[in-house]
Amino acid sequence: MQKKFTFFFLILFASFISVYSQDTDSSETDGEWEEWDDYEDEEDTSDNWKHWNMDWEWDDFHGKDFFKDPTISLSYGLAKMNLKDFSGSFADPGLIELKLGYSSLRELEYDAIVEYKYTYLQLSNFTPELRGGSDTGKINTDMWRFAFGRASGFGYKIGKDAAIIPYYSGTFTWSTVDFKDSISNSADNETAELFDEAFRFGTSAEGGIKIKVLPVLTLEAGYERSIIFPRHLFWKWAGSAGIELIGQWALDEFIDNIMDSSPYAAPVVNFVLKNALAYGIYELRQEKMNWPFNSAAPLAYDQFKFGVTFVF
Repeated sequence: MQKKFTFFFLILFASFISVYSQDTDSSETDGEWEEWDDYEDEEDTSDNWKHWNMDWEWDDFHGKDFFKDPTISLSYGLAKMNLKDFSGSFADPGLIELKLGYSSLRELEYDAIVEYKYTYLQLSNFTPELRGGSDTGKINTDMWRFAFGRASGFGYKIGKDAAIIPYYSGTFTWSTVDFKDSISNSADNETAELFDEAFRFGTSAEGGIKIKVLPVLTLEAGYERSIIFPRHLFWKWAGSAGIELIGQWALDEFIDNIMDSSPYAAPVVNFVLKNALAYGIYELRQEKMNWPFNSAAPLAYDQFKFGVTFVF
């Protein structure tokens, strides 16, 4: 954000200079332009430009942090479903997941410390069939999920190409759940109908570790908590999300200070604090989807995932 304000200020400053130069009397500036002509006419002008040590690339305006290397991630995992006050038992699903996006991994000014960012679109399928088949006696489901997410973290560079990166990520999700089995309990059936075969908004948070073993290949493992809302109550959701964002912002400021004083501790502290905050908030949201505001319980998924990422 600071770089964007700097860029905006430079534009305003350039505009001011342009207007001022047009309004200035030409007699006042003729001498200056003559001096400039003399400066250009010197035999070797290449050295003159060394004073202008500026690299006017889009990277300077934060572009490289978000849109650098095309990236594909594939994951497999095991999940567990939960819905407060639901008397039936859900069959635990397996999951497969695809992410498409852009990632960046850049070295900081501190030796062996890197910063990782990954912005992506995600498609996931959750079903007991991916875990060995339907579970008789329990409620089987099939869920498809589309999401937009962003992962970030600090890590440690090992050698020339390898790195270990603890990360945190969050997503906005849209999911549709198909309840495959009939539900005899009327209260449970009424609750299930809020989700059954309808696209519902939700959110998720994930923490894990990425191990970059080659320039194009990264191995990863993560734990994700996600919730699906039976109804999207915008203002209550915005209030709850605002509380979480303020907490994450405060942690960002705290971690920046740690990076300045103890850079080698920052990757671990960032990982622990951000994921601890997310875990706590999602634990509170198990009963109230828009905690702390009074709201219904969401359909919740806890997932362990393992995967590979290809960077091009």
